[in-house]
Amino acid sequence: MRALIQRVSRCSVRVDGREVSSIGPGLLVLLGISGRDSREDIDYIVRKTVNLRIFDDHRGKLNLSLAEKGGQLMVVSQFTLYGDARKGRRPSYVEAAPPEVAERLYEEACEAFAMAGFPPARGVFGAHMEVELVNDGPVTLLVESPRRDQSVAL
Repeated sequence: MRALIQRVSRCSVRVDGREVSSIGPGLLVLLGISGRDSREDIDYIVRKTVNLRIFDDHRGKLNLSLAEKGGQLMVVSQFTLYGDARKGRRPSYVEAAPPEVAERLYEEACEAFAMAGFPPARGVFGAHMEVELVNDGPVTLLVESPRRDQSVAL
């Protein structure tokens, strides 16, 4: 599972010209789901996201997490995070999960964020979306869940 995490001042999603969700200061998570992802990957991404120290403390240092600082969260499914553009001019998406699997795991991830205390604003799964954001910093991180054969310490 891949999460492109951006610290934002604000963010909104539009579908068919209509705003479907928006947040103020917090995090935008663009979530890519592969065909081999499971609940373990969701739990890892949720823990990592809410505990990443990417907000400024009183000295201006990146020392506070979303869990410590507070703020809002938006989660948008983005299969193109699994695009492989190493060969040719058209990216391959063979590593991305099939839509029915990805949608189920996306919904589970949103529920897990809510259980962690951050009910997310959402995009619309499978829709053509316009995501508008103001990246604060800018701060952007790519987080990947570990492969099953690796041990992980948080």
